[in-house]
Amino acid sequence: MFKDYNMNQLTLPLDLEVKLHKNDIAFSIHHLVESIPNEAFAPFIQHTGCPSYHPRMMLKLILCGYTQSTFSGRKIEDLTRDSIRMMWLAQGYEPSYRTINRFRVHPNMKELIRQCFVQFRCQLVEEKLIDQEAIFIDGTKIEVNANKFTFVWKKAVEKHHSNLVEKSKQLYDELLENQIIPEIQRENEEQLSIEELKQVAHYVEEVVEDFTSKIEQSEDVTERKRLRSERKTPKQILKQVHDWIIRKQKYEEYFDVFGTRNSYSKTDTDATFMRMKDDYMQNGQLKPGYNVQIATERQYTLAYDIFPNPTDTKTLIPFLDQIEGNYFELPKHIVADAGYGSEQNYQDILNNRNRTPLITYNHYLNEQKRKYRQDPVKTSNWTYDEENDAYICPNEKELRFQYNSVRTDKSGFKREFKVYECEDCTGCPLRTLCTKATEGKNRKLMVNENWEKQKEEVRAKLSEEKTAAIYGQRKIDVEPVFGFLKANLGFTRFSVRGKSKVHHEIGLALMATNLRKYAVRG
Repeated sequence: MFKDYNMNQLTLPLDLEVKLHKNDIAFSIHHLVESIPNEAFAPFIQHTGCPSYHPRMMLKLILCGYTQSTFSGRKIEDLTRDSIRMMWLAQGYEPSYRTINRFRVHPNMKELIRQCFVQFRCQLVEEKLIDQEAIFIDGTKIEVNANKFTFVWKKAVEKHHSNLVEKSKQLYDELLENQIIPEIQRENEEQLSIEELKQVAHYVEEVVEDFTSKIEQSEDVTERKRLRSERKTPKQILKQVHDWIIRKQKYEEYFDVFGTRNSYSKTDTDATFMRMKDDYMQNGQLKPGYNVQIATERQYTLAYDIFPNPTDTKTLIPFLDQIEGNYFELPKHIVADAGYGSEQNYQDILNNRNRTPLITYNHYLNEQKRKYRQDPVKTSNWTYDEENDAYICPNEKELRFQYNSVRTDKSGFKREFKVYECEDCTGCPLRTLCTKATEGKNRKLMVNENWEKQKEEVRAKLSEEKTAAIYGQRKIDVEPVFGFLKANLGFTRFSVRGKSKVHHEIGLALMATNLRKYAVRG
């Protein structure tokens, strides 16, 4: 006996909600989007044309698609016809892939995604899933939707531009010396601007036209041949100057795009070439990408941002500004790895934000090892004579204070150093291990007292039981999120181009990982 099965029996449609499990992820998506205030959807209202799909429904569909590792607009469209949870969220509507893709990159999506993170965090706080005592910050690099051979390198552009400047100056001086063109009024003596090159081209063109008119008027074959020969050089110069004008315009456009970066991709000009961890060819090849920064607690992403610079050190301060301005008030402890440890970052967190940085620095782990602490060559192990303001080297020589030095980095941050110099390094048996200074010069030691004080504070905090336990959670809190994102969700490459669109897409992907974890919390 079989259960009744009849394809010709008329069946009335049921409410699809009854087909879903009580803890289905569709309910988590529904409750999250419904918690967003109506004001966030107001910019999507249009008073003319055909009524559009409700942005709440569109946001639910896209989030649901991302939770199912579906990032293509066409595949999300297919899910609205095939998936029960998608059909329930859409309530019978079937938006096309064009509509889905246009909504996904809409400028007003930035506020909707921000509201998703804000409301999601409120849910976590209300359900006591997070304690708001610390946030864990880390970054990862994700490849963009661009060809890996579309690079433009700043050093190469600077080299070609300097060659162009030098050659154009040399040609201008030669033209003046030979009285081919009159002197032009210049803005800068170091290089010719584009307008000045156009003036040079104009004068040279007049010379060429003069030769051309003489050739047309002359009937003497020998004379015409001589004039053509004399016209050849100005024509070549004119062609060269026109080429320089085009190249100089191109180089100036390149410099505008570079900003503070040293490279970019022609396909996605906001992306920078970075070294990725996923190096399948094992050749250290650089690929265009973005540095994605996230702040987590209990493996939930609470805030995020993207940056074009590959190193994490310079991203911390703007990221913390972004969190305070758009997401939530910073908790007491800021936890991150050694890639974020710098004097500027410590100073900002301690002095400007009045928070506790649980952030290690380079060589912190090495300093905990016995071999490092017993190495006499390491300057951190040298004896300091406070009375005479001098350090004692392993050879029992004094390094006395000489002068103060100030260094300013690219971001404008100033670091103050005290410079000490050894009294005499002549004949020292440890010289080759201690210094790379040439023979006849003594070992110099630069000490940043503010940096040393900050490191001491960090070491003291990380030695306390409570704060050490918080820092110990870092690896199992923030780093698994990237595993959920890349391995479980399958999000390893952006499908859109441009910083704003990429910002939307990574926000949707990170919220999808949050919802997947939240839906199975038990």
